[in-house]
Amino acid sequence: MVLYDDRPADPPAERPQEWVRCTRCAGLVYGKRFGRTLSVCPDCGWHAQLTAPQRLDQLLDPGSASPVDHVEPVHDPLGFHDTRPYAERLEDARATTGLREAMICVRGRIESRPVVAAVMDFRFLGGSLGCGVGALIAEAARTCVRERTPLLLVTASGGARMQEGVLSLMQMAKTSQAMAELDEAGILTISLITDPTYGGVAASFATLSDVIIAEPGARLGFAGPRVIEQTTGERLPEGFQTAEFLLEHGMVDDVVPRSALRPTLGRLLSLGSPARPDAEAQGASPAGAGAIVRGTDEVRPREAWDAVRLARHPNRPTAADYADHLLDDFHVLHGDRLAADCTAIVGGLGRLGGRPVMLIGHHKGGPGLAERQRHQFGMATPAGYRKAARLMRMADKLGLPVVTLIDTPGANPGPESERSGQAIAIAENLRLMSQLRVPVVAALIGEGGSGGALALAVADRVLVLENGVYSVISPEGCAAILWKQADAAPTAAAALRLDARELLRMGIVDGVVPEPEGGAHQDHAKAAALLGAALHTAMDELTPWEPGRLIRERRSRFDRFGVEATIPVGTGGGSS
Repeated sequence: MVLYDDRPADPPAERPQEWVRCTRCAGLVYGKRFGRTLSVCPDCGWHAQLTAPQRLDQLLDPGSASPVDHVEPVHDPLGFHDTRPYAERLEDARATTGLREAMICVRGRIESRPVVAAVMDFRFLGGSLGCGVGALIAEAARTCVRERTPLLLVTASGGARMQEGVLSLMQMAKTSQAMAELDEAGILTISLITDPTYGGVAASFATLSDVIIAEPGARLGFAGPRVIEQTTGERLPEGFQTAEFLLEHGMVDDVVPRSALRPTLGRLLSLGSPARPDAEAQGASPAGAGAIVRGTDEVRPREAWDAVRLARHPNRPTAADYADHLLDDFHVLHGDRLAADCTAIVGGLGRLGGRPVMLIGHHKGGPGLAERQRHQFGMATPAGYRKAARLMRMADKLGLPVVTLIDTPGANPGPESERSGQAIAIAENLRLMSQLRVPVVAALIGEGGSGGALALAVADRVLVLENGVYSVISPEGCAAILWKQADAAPTAAAALRLDARELLRMGIVDGVVPEPEGGAHQDHAKAAALLGAALHTAMDELTPWEPGRLIRERRSRFDRFGVEATIPVGTGGGSS
């Protein structure tokens, strides 16, 4: 089942050449310069293929590699013979590459962070997945579970090894099972996709990692482009199956040039395990008494319509702005791993006061119209909610707290969103968040519109910024339906009790976060500092709770709504 049928990858040079011809632009590059650029063309950015030893030399800290126990698979299980006996092909591959199999597995460190690395080598029978590779992946996974160490997979393959017949097919299930065991053990897994990665490798362990990054131009797919075109008779789009195409379509988290791989992997490894802030980080956190306002009398009265206008202010900080101000080492992750990467949802790993967290938020874009249109005004599609769900599951697996920042008029109302299952995507998030075993803190940083907002707000602590709002429908929508006139929006806003003071009075939110005088748009840095203090306070309250208590208390919180009276009946709709 070797499904990759396009041009073979260029054999990597074992010894430096005086001149190297770039496969993409056909330019000549001086060999020593090519080495200094990590085998990347300095003119067009083409990433030449590396051997497994070269890859390990580039990624691992010097002197840190030690082999994982080798498991000897069955030898030539079918006695296969085409134009040559399979046994001879194996011996030739071993003699040519100096490797026992198409993969090397080692323990090592990347920027001082421990890792088990399983690296494929395309020179060895096209990096094909056979019994030997399957055994190495399984042993690497067992080592990771035993030693509580993350797994890094570096893939380069044409598919499953035909000469081992259906036994090679079984390795897809075997390696996927090994990845499932790592999920159950809460071990971080990272895939680095290099060119090419096709067939059984792409359809098993390569795409099952928590984080998938790819080198520029790397191709990933089940069937090769030529097979697809011959089978369907369709002309494929430019760049089909390349890393950049896959990023746009939600299949990979990032495209990282070779020169940035070590720091990127080091950062991901440092963020991928739960850890309480050290004493220095705790001391530096801005949390303290008064970070969260919990009494309604302490919240300044404000007309509901004024709050709506402030919540929608075009210069108000976005989720991305807050992430930049609040998080160290923030690494954005992309895609729902199904079809798309919704730009209205931003999410990724970062460090909040020394504490690794998963941050997910609605992102309206900058103040310009074009930028807001690009981010769909913060109205997420089903792909956005599925991306959020994927990141929440990852946080739950790794034991990382979740922070959500909510700012949306509502879920995307377009026909394509309906065709893609908008209602189902929101419902799945509501159920998922009720099951998370980690602390979840949600903050309404602007608009909280309908189910599109609630899909990120089933949390242990729900906060609202002083000028934030939260409602079942927009005031304009409510006015059009019930008042039958658009200019009744201010009246509808007051009746909906959607401002911070009323939300706190009703118990919808657990606290209010102060804003700079005049609103968060007046001073982004100060607004972020105030929100950061509130998030620290909420996290510190929740961190001691064990998973069972988190789930019980979260479910109880939402179970009370509509059963216990929270405000006097018939007191009118005003905010002041």
